[in-house]
Amino acid sequence: MHIPEDTLYSIGEVTLRTGLSVSAIRYYADEGLVQPTDTTDGGHRLYDLDAIARLELVRTLRDLDTGLDHVRRVLAGTTSLRDVLAEHLDVIEKRTTDMHAKRAVLRALVRQEGTAERANLLRKLVTMSDAERQRLVDEFLDDVSARLPKEALDRIPDVRPVLPPDPAPEQLDAWVTLAELLRDDRFREATRSYLHATYAEFPGSEMSTPPVQEFLHSAGGDLMSKLTAAHQAGFAADDGQVVSLAAELVDQLAHTFGVAADDDLRERLAARYRDLDTITLEALQDAEYTATQGRYFELISIINGQPHPDAALLDSARRAQSNADGPGFRDLGRWLSAAILAAR
Repeated sequence: MHIPEDTLYSIGEVTLRTGLSVSAIRYYADEGLVQPTDTTDGGHRLYDLDAIARLELVRTLRDLDTGLDHVRRVLAGTTSLRDVLAEHLDVIEKRTTDMHAKRAVLRALVRQEGTAERANLLRKLVTMSDAERQRLVDEFLDDVSARLPKEALDRIPDVRPVLPPDPAPEQLDAWVTLAELLRDDRFREATRSYLHATYAEFPGSEMSTPPVQEFLHSAGGDLMSKLTAAHQAGFAADDGQVVSLAAELVDQLAHTFGVAADDDLRERLAARYRDLDTITLEALQDAEYTATQGRYFELISIINGQPHPDAALLDSARRAQSNADGPGFRDLGRWLSAAILAAR
Protein backbone atom coordinates (compact mmCIF):
# COMPACT_ATOMS: atom_id res chain seq x y z
CA MET A 1 0.00 0.00 0.00
CA HIS A 2 1.33 3.43 -0.95
CA ILE A 3 1.79 5.73 2.02
CA PRO A 4 1.51 9.45 1.23
CA GLU A 5 4.73 11.31 1.96
CA ASP A 6 2.86 13.84 4.07
CA THR A 7 1.55 11.16 6.43
CA LEU A 8 2.41 11.96 10.05
CA TYR A 9 3.11 9.39 12.75
CA SER A 10 2.78 9.55 16.49
CA ILE A 11 5.85 9.12 18.66
CA GLY A 12 4.60 5.66 19.63
CA GLU A 13 4.46 4.63 15.96
CA VAL A 14 7.94 6.07 15.42
CA THR A 15 9.34 3.90 18.21
CA LEU A 16 7.97 0.81 16.43
CA ARG A 17 9.50 1.89 13.12
CA THR A 18 12.94 2.90 14.43
CA GLY A 19 13.43 0.79 17.53
CA LEU A 20 14.22 3.93 19.49
CA SER A 21 12.58 4.52 22.85
CA VAL A 22 10.22 7.43 23.40
CA SER A 23 12.74 9.03 25.75
CA ALA A 24 15.52 8.72 23.14
CA ILE A 25 13.35 10.35 20.45
CA ARG A 26 12.54 13.20 22.81
CA TYR A 27 16.20 13.53 23.80
CA TYR A 28 17.30 13.83 20.16
CA ALA A 29 14.70 16.53 19.65
CA ASP A 30 15.89 18.42 22.75
CA GLU A 31 19.48 18.17 21.44
CA GLY A 32 18.39 19.72 18.15
CA LEU A 33 19.12 16.62 16.07
CA VAL A 34 15.65 15.63 14.79
CA GLN A 35 12.73 17.91 15.56
CA PRO A 36 9.13 16.68 15.29
CA THR A 37 7.46 17.62 12.03
CA ASP A 38 4.35 18.84 13.79
CA THR A 39 2.36 18.53 17.01
CA THR A 40 -1.27 17.75 17.75
CA ASP A 41 -3.62 20.19 19.41
CA GLY A 42 -2.85 18.32 22.62
CA GLY A 43 0.89 18.89 22.20
CA HIS A 44 1.78 15.36 21.09
CA ARG A 45 4.73 15.13 18.68
CA LEU A 46 4.24 13.96 15.09
CA TYR A 47 6.91 12.84 12.59
CA ASP A 48 6.87 12.45 8.83
CA LEU A 49 8.83 9.86 6.79
CA ASP A 50 11.83 12.17 6.36
CA ALA A 51 12.11 12.72 10.10
CA ILE A 52 11.82 8.97 10.69
CA ALA A 53 14.62 8.34 8.20
CA ARG A 54 16.79 10.88 10.04
CA LEU A 55 16.05 9.17 13.35
CA GLU A 56 17.02 5.80 11.86
CA LEU A 57 20.31 7.31 10.72
CA VAL A 58 20.87 8.72 14.21
CA ARG A 59 20.24 5.32 15.73
CA THR A 60 22.69 3.63 13.33
CA LEU A 61 25.42 6.17 14.08
CA ARG A 62 24.83 5.99 17.83
CA ASP A 63 24.91 2.18 17.71
CA LEU A 64 28.40 2.62 16.25
CA ASP A 65 29.30 4.85 19.22
CA THR A 66 29.46 7.95 17.05
CA GLY A 67 29.46 11.11 19.15
CA LEU A 68 26.57 13.55 19.06
CA ASP A 69 28.70 16.30 17.52
CA HIS A 70 29.55 14.01 14.59
CA VAL A 71 25.90 13.02 14.22
CA ARG A 72 24.88 16.69 14.22
CA ARG A 73 27.42 17.51 11.49
CA VAL A 74 26.09 14.70 9.27
CA LEU A 75 22.47 15.76 9.74
CA ALA A 76 23.36 19.42 9.10
CA GLY A 77 25.20 18.49 5.92
CA THR A 78 28.43 20.19 7.04
CA THR A 79 30.31 16.93 6.53
CA SER A 80 29.68 13.78 4.54
CA LEU A 81 28.54 10.55 6.13
CA ARG A 82 31.53 8.79 4.59
CA ASP A 83 34.03 11.20 6.17
CA VAL A 84 32.45 10.88 9.59
CA LEU A 85 32.37 7.08 9.38
CA ALA A 86 35.98 6.97 8.17
CA GLU A 87 37.04 9.18 11.07
CA HIS A 88 35.06 7.06 13.51
CA LEU A 89 36.50 3.85 12.03
CA ASP A 90 40.00 5.15 12.69
CA VAL A 91 39.09 5.78 16.33
CA ILE A 92 37.56 2.30 16.68
CA GLU A 93 40.60 0.63 15.11
CA LYS A 94 42.97 2.45 17.44
CA ARG A 95 40.77 1.52 20.37
CA THR A 96 40.71 -2.12 19.22
CA THR A 97 44.49 -2.20 18.90
CA ASP A 98 44.79 -0.78 22.40
CA MET A 99 42.32 -3.36 23.75
CA HIS A 100 44.27 -6.17 22.08
CA ALA A 101 47.45 -4.86 23.69
CA LYS A 102 45.81 -4.75 27.12
CA ARG A 103 44.43 -8.25 26.55
CA ALA A 104 47.89 -9.58 25.74
CA VAL A 105 49.32 -8.00 28.90
CA LEU A 106 46.51 -9.37 31.08
CA ARG A 107 46.89 -12.85 29.62
CA ALA A 108 50.60 -12.82 30.34
CA LEU A 109 49.98 -11.61 33.90
CA VAL A 110 47.35 -14.30 34.49
CA ARG A 111 49.65 -17.05 33.19
CA GLN A 112 52.20 -16.18 35.84
CA GLU A 113 52.03 -14.26 39.08
CA GLY A 114 51.59 -10.62 38.15
CA THR A 115 53.15 -7.65 39.89
CA ALA A 116 52.79 -3.93 39.22
CA GLU A 117 56.40 -3.83 38.04
CA ARG A 118 55.85 -6.71 35.62
CA ALA A 119 52.60 -5.17 34.37
CA ASN A 120 54.48 -1.97 33.49
CA LEU A 121 57.18 -3.97 31.72
CA LEU A 122 54.67 -5.97 29.70
CA ARG A 123 52.85 -2.80 28.69
CA LYS A 124 56.13 -1.39 27.35
CA LEU A 125 56.87 -4.61 25.48
CA VAL A 126 53.49 -4.77 23.77
CA THR A 127 53.60 -1.11 22.66
CA MET A 128 57.15 -1.16 21.29
CA SER A 129 57.79 0.41 17.90
CA ASP A 130 59.07 -1.72 15.01
CA ALA A 131 62.56 -0.30 15.51
CA GLU A 132 62.53 -1.09 19.24
CA ARG A 133 61.38 -4.64 18.58
CA GLN A 134 64.15 -5.20 16.05
CA ARG A 135 66.76 -3.82 18.45
CA LEU A 136 65.62 -6.26 21.12
CA VAL A 137 65.79 -9.19 18.67
CA ASP A 138 69.17 -8.11 17.26
CA GLU A 139 70.63 -7.73 20.73
CA PHE A 140 69.39 -11.22 21.70
CA LEU A 141 70.75 -12.87 18.55
CA ASP A 142 74.11 -11.11 18.89
CA ASP A 143 74.35 -12.27 22.49
CA VAL A 144 73.48 -15.96 22.01
CA SER A 145 75.67 -16.34 18.91
CA ALA A 146 78.65 -14.28 20.10
CA ARG A 147 81.10 -17.19 20.42
CA LEU A 148 80.05 -19.14 17.35
CA PRO A 149 82.39 -19.33 14.34
CA LYS A 150 81.18 -17.67 11.14
CA GLU A 151 80.74 -21.05 9.43
CA ALA A 152 78.33 -22.11 12.19
CA LEU A 153 76.41 -18.83 12.01
CA ASP A 154 75.78 -19.38 8.31
CA ARG A 155 73.90 -22.59 9.16
CA ILE A 156 71.45 -20.98 11.59
CA PRO A 157 68.25 -19.77 9.88
CA ASP A 158 67.91 -15.99 10.14
CA VAL A 159 64.25 -15.84 11.13
CA ARG A 160 62.98 -12.64 12.78
CA PRO A 161 59.59 -11.51 14.06
CA VAL A 162 57.67 -8.90 12.09
CA LEU A 163 54.52 -7.86 13.97
CA PRO A 164 51.91 -6.64 11.44
CA PRO A 165 50.38 -3.15 11.79
CA ASP A 166 47.06 -4.67 12.91
CA PRO A 167 48.08 -7.83 14.76
CA ALA A 168 45.59 -10.49 15.79
CA PRO A 169 45.27 -11.18 19.53
CA GLU A 170 47.29 -14.41 19.25
CA GLN A 171 50.09 -12.53 17.47
CA LEU A 172 50.28 -9.99 20.28
CA ASP A 173 50.22 -12.80 22.85
CA ALA A 174 53.10 -14.51 21.05
CA TRP A 175 55.08 -11.25 20.87
CA VAL A 176 54.71 -10.59 24.60
CA THR A 177 55.84 -14.14 25.37
CA LEU A 178 58.80 -13.88 22.98
CA ALA A 179 59.82 -10.43 24.22
CA GLU A 180 59.93 -11.68 27.80
CA LEU A 181 62.01 -14.68 26.74
CA LEU A 182 64.45 -12.48 24.81
CA ARG A 183 65.07 -10.52 28.02
CA ASP A 184 65.28 -13.65 30.22
CA ASP A 185 68.89 -14.45 31.17
CA ARG A 186 68.05 -18.13 31.69
CA PHE A 187 66.55 -18.44 28.21
CA ARG A 188 69.52 -16.64 26.72
CA GLU A 189 72.00 -18.92 28.45
CA ALA A 190 70.07 -22.06 27.46
CA THR A 191 69.84 -20.90 23.83
CA ARG A 192 73.52 -19.94 23.77
CA SER A 193 74.46 -23.35 25.17
CA TYR A 194 72.26 -25.22 22.68
CA LEU A 195 73.57 -23.29 19.65
CA HIS A 196 77.17 -23.82 20.72
CA ALA A 197 76.69 -27.54 21.35
CA THR A 198 74.82 -28.00 18.06
CA TYR A 199 76.89 -25.92 15.68
CA ALA A 200 80.31 -25.34 17.26
CA GLU A 201 81.09 -28.73 18.82
CA PHE A 202 81.67 -32.08 17.09
CA PRO A 203 79.92 -33.40 15.06
CA GLY A 204 78.09 -30.17 14.30
CA SER A 205 81.34 -28.25 13.93
CA GLU A 206 82.44 -30.64 11.20
CA MET A 207 79.27 -29.89 9.25
CA SER A 208 80.22 -26.20 9.34
CA THR A 209 83.60 -26.63 7.65
CA PRO A 210 83.94 -25.09 4.18
CA PRO A 211 84.45 -28.43 2.34
CA VAL A 212 81.30 -29.92 3.85
CA GLN A 213 79.22 -26.80 3.24
CA GLU A 214 80.50 -26.62 -0.32
CA PHE A 215 79.54 -30.25 -0.85
CA LEU A 216 76.06 -29.75 0.65
CA HIS A 217 75.37 -26.73 -1.53
CA SER A 218 76.78 -28.15 -4.76
CA ALA A 219 77.44 -31.80 -5.63
CA GLY A 220 75.79 -33.23 -2.52
CA GLY A 221 72.65 -31.20 -2.92
CA ASP A 222 72.45 -32.05 -6.61
CA LEU A 223 72.90 -35.78 -5.98
CA MET A 224 70.28 -35.84 -3.22
CA SER A 225 67.82 -33.98 -5.45
CA LYS A 226 68.31 -36.57 -8.20
CA LEU A 227 67.99 -39.47 -5.77
CA THR A 228 64.86 -38.01 -4.18
CA ALA A 229 63.34 -37.44 -7.63
CA ALA A 230 64.13 -41.04 -8.60
CA HIS A 231 62.47 -42.27 -5.42
CA GLN A 232 59.40 -40.11 -6.06
CA ALA A 233 59.24 -41.46 -9.62
CA GLY A 234 59.06 -45.02 -8.31
CA PHE A 235 62.52 -46.32 -9.30
CA ALA A 236 63.62 -49.40 -7.39
CA ALA A 237 66.58 -49.06 -5.01
CA ASP A 238 68.61 -51.57 -7.08
CA ASP A 239 67.90 -49.83 -10.41
CA GLY A 240 71.18 -49.30 -12.25
CA GLN A 241 70.82 -45.53 -12.46
CA VAL A 242 69.90 -45.26 -8.78
CA VAL A 243 72.82 -47.46 -7.72
CA SER A 244 75.17 -45.31 -9.81
CA LEU A 245 73.92 -42.13 -8.11
CA ALA A 246 74.24 -43.77 -4.67
CA ALA A 247 77.80 -44.85 -5.43
CA GLU A 248 78.67 -41.31 -6.50
CA LEU A 249 77.15 -39.96 -3.28
CA VAL A 250 79.32 -42.30 -1.19
CA ASP A 251 82.45 -41.33 -3.14
CA GLN A 252 81.72 -37.62 -2.77
CA LEU A 253 81.10 -37.96 0.98
CA ALA A 254 84.30 -39.96 1.42
CA HIS A 255 86.29 -37.30 -0.41
CA THR A 256 84.68 -34.47 1.57
CA PHE A 257 85.40 -36.03 4.97
CA GLY A 258 88.79 -37.43 3.95
CA VAL A 259 87.97 -41.11 4.51
CA ALA A 260 88.01 -44.24 2.34
CA ALA A 261 84.92 -45.10 0.28
CA ASP A 262 84.89 -48.68 1.61
CA ASP A 263 82.26 -51.10 2.87
CA ASP A 264 82.58 -49.78 6.40
CA LEU A 265 81.58 -46.28 5.26
CA ARG A 266 78.71 -47.70 3.18
CA GLU A 267 77.43 -49.67 6.17
CA ARG A 268 77.54 -46.60 8.41
CA LEU A 269 75.83 -44.39 5.84
CA ALA A 270 73.20 -47.05 5.14
CA ALA A 271 72.47 -47.32 8.87
CA ARG A 272 72.08 -43.55 9.18
CA TYR A 273 69.72 -43.28 6.23
CA ARG A 274 67.76 -46.32 7.40
CA ASP A 275 66.94 -44.38 10.58
CA LEU A 276 66.48 -41.03 8.82
CA ASP A 277 62.96 -40.49 10.17
CA THR A 278 63.92 -41.40 13.75
CA ILE A 279 67.07 -39.27 13.72
CA THR A 280 65.18 -36.26 12.34
CA LEU A 281 62.35 -36.61 14.85
CA GLU A 282 64.77 -36.97 17.74
CA ALA A 283 66.55 -33.78 16.68
CA LEU A 284 63.34 -31.77 16.24
CA GLN A 285 61.75 -33.11 19.44
CA ASP A 286 64.89 -32.85 21.55
CA ALA A 287 64.03 -31.17 24.87
CA GLU A 288 66.89 -28.64 24.59
CA TYR A 289 65.88 -27.71 21.04
CA THR A 290 62.16 -27.31 21.79
CA ALA A 291 62.94 -25.16 24.85
CA THR A 292 65.32 -22.82 23.00
CA GLN A 293 65.68 -22.47 19.24
CA GLY A 294 62.48 -24.42 18.61
CA ARG A 295 60.51 -22.22 21.01
CA TYR A 296 61.92 -19.10 19.33
CA PHE A 297 60.85 -20.42 15.91
CA GLU A 298 57.43 -21.44 17.23
CA LEU A 299 56.61 -17.96 18.55
CA ILE A 300 57.97 -16.23 15.46
CA SER A 301 55.82 -18.41 13.20
CA ILE A 302 52.73 -17.20 15.11
CA ILE A 303 53.84 -13.55 15.05
CA ASN A 304 54.65 -13.66 11.33
CA GLY A 305 51.59 -15.71 10.45
CA GLN A 306 53.77 -18.27 8.68
CA PRO A 307 54.46 -21.99 9.08
CA HIS A 308 57.11 -23.07 11.55
CA PRO A 309 60.53 -23.14 9.78
CA ASP A 310 60.82 -26.85 10.59
CA ALA A 311 57.18 -27.71 9.78
CA ALA A 312 57.89 -29.33 6.40
CA LEU A 313 60.87 -31.26 7.80
CA LEU A 314 58.83 -32.50 10.75
CA ASP A 315 55.97 -33.50 8.46
CA SER A 316 58.33 -35.53 6.26
CA ALA A 317 59.85 -37.21 9.31
CA ARG A 318 56.43 -38.20 10.62
CA ARG A 319 55.11 -39.37 7.26
CA ALA A 320 55.80 -43.05 6.62
CA GLN A 321 55.15 -42.97 2.87
CA SER A 322 56.01 -40.42 0.22
CA ASN A 323 53.13 -38.65 -1.51
CA ALA A 324 52.30 -35.52 -3.47
CA ASP A 325 53.19 -33.38 -0.43
CA GLY A 326 56.77 -34.65 -0.44
CA PRO A 327 58.95 -37.55 0.65
CA GLY A 328 58.23 -39.61 3.72
CA PHE A 329 61.53 -40.00 5.53
CA ARG A 330 60.86 -43.56 6.69
CA ASP A 331 60.22 -44.74 3.14
CA LEU A 332 62.95 -42.55 1.58
CA GLY A 333 65.56 -43.44 4.22
CA ARG A 334 65.13 -47.17 3.80
CA TRP A 335 65.22 -46.79 0.01
CA LEU A 336 68.47 -44.76 0.17
CA SER A 337 69.95 -47.30 2.58
CA ALA A 338 69.20 -50.13 0.18
CA ALA A 339 70.61 -48.16 -2.77
CA ILE A 340 73.87 -47.46 -0.92
CA LEU A 341 74.31 -51.14 0.03
CA ALA A 342 73.55 -52.15 -3.56
CA ALA A 343 76.44 -49.93 -4.69
CA ARG A 344 79.06 -52.18 -3.02
